Amino acid sequence: MSWDARVKPEFYVPNRLEGQVAVVTGAASGIGRASAIRYAREGARVLIADVDESGGLETLELIEDFGGEAIFQRCDMTSEDDVSAVVKRAVSSFGSLTVWHNNAFWSVFKNILEQTPAEFDRTIQVSLRGYWLGARAAVTCIESLGGRGVILNTGSVQSYLAERGFSAYQVAKSGILGLTRSLALDHAPQIRCVAIAPGLVKTPVNAALPADTLERVLAAIPAARAAEPEEIAGLCAYLVSDEAEYITGTCVVIDGGYLHAG
Repeated sequence: MSWDARVKPEFYVPNRLEGQVAVVTGAASGIGRASAIRYAREGARVLIADVDESGGLETLELIEDFGGEAIFQRCDMTSEDDVSAVVKRAVSSFGSLTVWHNNAFWSVFKNILEQTPAEFDRTIQVSLRGYWLGARAAVTCIESLGGRGVILNTGSVQSYLAERGFSAYQVAKSGILGLTRSLALDHAPQIRCVAIAPGLVKTPVNAALPADTLERVLAAIPAARAAEPEEIAGLCAYLVSDEAEYITGTCVVIDGGYLHAG
């Protein structure tokens, strides 16, 4: 579908993330791209990680266009070697690692009777196990460097409620909440771990959903629209900043009121 035309928000806080080194997975488009750009605008040095090389390089170009500092590393989040290589590249290029934003995504949107075991397994491999691999590598690195850091996980409003035909996705996104709470407890106070739960966002993945699903969800959103990726990125930038130092082990919902509308 084509989204309604809106002026994209351009707000950012200069230098709020100065000194931070952020890895964003799934940064070739959507929330990941918007977050990588926002982090760089606020002064972070950013490693863009994605299996989509062309999209990742586009994100890199967008950051370099305004003078931001970033690099791209191809990464398949199902590969432990790829994830480890991302951490090593961040440290070798920027000297540290302080933010790991788990945002990579893959899923099918089908009734469980229409899913194949391979499709379910792929969803979990990328969208849950991949988060575990990323967090594990990042925590190991941050603790070994003796620094402090933040793990940010992109969950979903679907972590909390059911939508027809989303079972594999909901299993993965629900698991992210448990991972977030566990990491926050096990690695405090050196490392914070938080999650976000976006509702409907104007991303290529959501644009490809069945029209009846999009219409049903849009009709139920009190804000009466989908979110811009840049709006989600604004919340992410706050959560990984020192301003959110006392926020850990929880998930922040950003859904235009959808979760509590019914």
